[in-house]
Amino acid sequence: MKAAPESIIGEVLGEPAARQRSPATAGYLCPFINSECTKRGHRRKGPYPVCSVWHSVKSPRLMATCPQRFYQVDVVADVVAHCWPGPPPKNPRFAPEVSMDKFGTVDLVVADLDDEARQIKEFVSVELQAVDLGGTVQPAYSALLNHELIVETTYGVNWANVRKRYMDQLVAKSFYHNRWGTRIVAVMQTPLYDYLQRHIKFDELATGPGTVVDVFFLLYDFVEGTGPDETHTLVFDRVVGTSHSSLMTHTLYQNPPTKKVFAARILERLQ
Repeated sequence: MKAAPESIIGEVLGEPAARQRSPATAGYLCPFINSECTKRGHRRKGPYPVCSVWHSVKSPRLMATCPQRFYQVDVVADVVAHCWPGPPPKNPRFAPEVSMDKFGTVDLVVADLDDEARQIKEFVSVELQAVDLGGTVQPAYSALLNHELIVETTYGVNWANVRKRYMDQLVAKSFYHNRWGTRIVAVMQTPLYDYLQRHIKFDELATGPGTVVDVFFLLYDFVEGTGPDETHTLVFDRVVGTSHSSLMTHTLYQNPPTKKVFAARILERLQ
């Protein structure tokens, strides 16, 4: 498709594409982590600081393509407010990028630290998930940097890839948290959650006291700027709970096709 690059690229280094300044001159400084952008493109050297893109269905909608974009909000405070098991932590601290053999890595862990005993009293892990793209917006990013008016590129949100890749990881990690008697929180944008719920149909459970919920979806969405160069803001939408067992069952065991349908496929392939 041919389009203006700013109608494809939503944000660069947290700023609307229409307000774009040179990322190199800005030192590729990501305002959400206050350090150099960590995102990389497949065929680019150095940082690739595209935070979000415009996804068109009936009307354009801004979709975060970098998980660091969620750090615009106070994720730790929202985890404590909406997802913490039991009484609020007295000394909440956070640890980024916590990893362990066979477990993998979680983006963030919020922990209640006993300073005197130097022990973790309770913790909740957090995974940040942006959308994946099919195709590429790199030509649009290059056109934006070069002040070109029109660019040709093909791209779209690859919802299915997130469903297959991310949900398998979430099931595996939620198993550990279920055994540990604690919780894992998946932070994502509302449209992505809505897609996952439509296709997987896991149980949505009450999150109040005494709940069996050990997997939380902490959902945010954009309040888009009213003008082309006005800032876009992520805001809290809602929190949804489910259980590891429901997530595992509905992710791994989808409704199968009928035996008759599969038999018809066999007939088609008989030599």
